[in-house]
Amino acid sequence: MRRYGRGMTEYKITRLGIYGDGIAEGPVFAPMTLAGEVVTGTLEGSNLRDVKIVTPSDDRVAPPCKHFKACGGCQLQHASDDLVAAFKTDVVAQALAAQGLQTEIRPIVTSPAQTRRRATFAARRTKKGTMSGFYGRASDTVVEIPDCKLVEPELLEARDICEALAELGGSRKATLAVTVTTSRVGLDVQVSGGKPIDGPLRITLAGLCDSRGFARLTWEDEVIAQRSPPVQRFGVADVCPPPGAFMQATAHGEAQLLAAVQEAVQGAKRVIDLFAGCGTFTLPLAKDAEVWAVEGDSQMMAAMDKGWRMAQGLKTVKHTTRDLYRRPILPDEFLKYDAVVMDPPRAGAEAQTAEVIRSGIKRIAYVSCNPVTFARDVAQLVKGGFTLDWVQPVDQFRWSSHVELAAQLSRV
Repeated sequence: MRRYGRGMTEYKITRLGIYGDGIAEGPVFAPMTLAGEVVTGTLEGSNLRDVKIVTPSDDRVAPPCKHFKACGGCQLQHASDDLVAAFKTDVVAQALAAQGLQTEIRPIVTSPAQTRRRATFAARRTKKGTMSGFYGRASDTVVEIPDCKLVEPELLEARDICEALAELGGSRKATLAVTVTTSRVGLDVQVSGGKPIDGPLRITLAGLCDSRGFARLTWEDEVIAQRSPPVQRFGVADVCPPPGAFMQATAHGEAQLLAAVQEAVQGAKRVIDLFAGCGTFTLPLAKDAEVWAVEGDSQMMAAMDKGWRMAQGLKTVKHTTRDLYRRPILPDEFLKYDAVVMDPPRAGAEAQTAEVIRSGIKRIAYVSCNPVTFARDVAQLVKGGFTLDWVQPVDQFRWSSHVELAAQLSRV
C-alpha cells in the first residue's frame, strides 16, 4: 500500500478471494481486480470503491459482455479463461489442503458461454411501463441485459414474458422474481413476489401461458397452467420436475458430473443414490445397475418414479422420501449395495458420512457444490479408511466464483 497526494492511496492486489474479489494487505477487498495489479480507490471499511487500475495484470481481458460492470450476475469476466480455471482449481486444492488432503485434481471442465438453462429475472412495473433483467452489482437496481453472454438465447427471449407478467401481476412497490427454465417442450416459468392470485388474475395468466406458448406457469406455489409437462431428459428417461426443483445449471456441466459419477461406480450392480433430487444420476445409472434413490422432497421422488416407469430398458429403481440430515441411511441398510452416490446441498453430508464409514460400502461418488464442506466430509472418510482417488472440478457457473466437483473414494 502506498499513499500519495490528495489523499489517494495505491493498493497492490496480492490474491483473489473465494468470491472473486481482489484482496490487498489489510485485508482490503477490491471488486473486479486481479492478483498483481496496482489500484487506487476510496476505502469504505474494508472495501475499496471507485476502483481505478494503475497497473493491469497480463491476465486482464476485455469483458465479453457489455453489461458486466453494471450487472451482478458475473464476477470474473475481466479475467482470462486460464486465470479463472487456475483460480477455481486452486479453490478446490486449498479446501483439501486445509484438511490435510492431497490427491489428483483433474483439469477443470468449463461449460461454454450461453448454456445456462435456468435464470431468475427481476421484473417490475415502472412509470413508463415495465422492465426486466438482473440485479446490479451489490444493489437492488434492475439492470436490463438484452445481450447477456451467460444464459441460453431462449431465456433471453423470455424477458418480454417477464415484463408481461409484471404488467399483469406485479405492483409498483414490489419486484417479481421470475425463474425461467428451458425444457424439451418449452419454457417452464415460476413467479414469486406478485399479487395474491384470484379468479380474474388466474384466467388472465392462463391465457398468457397459452398465447406465449410456454410449457408451464406457476404463481408462487400454484400451477396456473400447463400446456405440456416441461420434461428434462435424464439418461433415457423423461422427467417432469416439480416447479422450482433443483437442476444442474447447464446440460454440459450435468454431463461432465454424470461421466465422473459413472466412472466412480463403474461395475457396481447395486447403487444407493443419496440426495437424489429428480434422478439426475439415478436414472442414467439404472441402465446398468439397480438403484435405490433417497431424497427429502416427496414431489421430486414422485417425478423421478414416473419418469422411470415410462422409460424403457432400465433396471429396478426404488425410492424413499427421507430427510438424510435427521435420518441418515444406517450401516445395515447399506448391506448388498456395492457403491454410493452422494450429492448433498452446500451444507455437505456430515451425518451421512459417519454412517457410510461404519458401513461396508467400498466405493463412493461424491458430487459437491461446496469444496469446503466436501473437504470436511472427505477428511472424515479418509480417517475411516477411504482413499480419495481423484477430484474432477466442473465449472458450470462460468465467470462466477462458484465451482463444483465430483470425486471418487474407495477402500479395500
